[in-house]
Amino acid sequence: MNGEFHIASRDVLIVTDVQNDFCSGGRLAVPHGEEIVPLVNRLARHFEHAILTQDWHPPGHLSFASSHPGRVAYDMIEAAYGPQQLWPDHCVQGTAGAEFHPELDIPHAELVLRKGYHRTIDSYSAFRENDRKTMTGLASYLRERGLSRVFIVGLAFDFCVRYSAEDAALEGFDVVVIEDGCRSIDVGGSAEATRARLKALRIPCLPASRIIAP
Repeated sequence: MNGEFHIASRDVLIVTDVQNDFCSGGRLAVPHGEEIVPLVNRLARHFEHAILTQDWHPPGHLSFASSHPGRVAYDMIEAAYGPQQLWPDHCVQGTAGAEFHPELDIPHAELVLRKGYHRTIDSYSAFRENDRKTMTGLASYLRERGLSRVFIVGLAFDFCVRYSAEDAALEGFDVVVIEDGCRSIDVGGSAEATRARLKALRIPCLPASRIIAP
């Protein structure tokens, strides 16, 4: 868990949901979320391959507390597919909040993967929606491109980064989470639970200083 990782040609950097609504002043601001942007930009320059994910919800999405009379943000409901956290309305399609942070600068990104656009299913993971059945197509894309190891940064560490890392491992990819390239919402101890889960899955969770440029 404590070694160094040298960036190689079959590696890809997945930049998770670095969007205005997850940064200061946004509808679902992750504390200090925008602080990762300079580091993410620097890291991305060393990767031949980069992918951006983008939360892209329709109005009235199932995960919005406003869609459930009498409910408030951070309540839990039972969706058709199981427990679902409720959130403030965020990253609504076509709004400024859904746009990438203006200082995010990864012009060579090869794919923007939008997720959470099915009204009745939330999607934390870049690989699989919260019903655990609906695939995003990312795993097949990576395989077809011959990319076998994913490095993950972004927002939030304890939700979309966590579930993307878990699913990448489930799909057979080597996975590294760059923790100082992430920030947490930390709902009910979710940040510490994420560290424990990644450790249990033997997914390295390292600072960027241990990622060695080619």
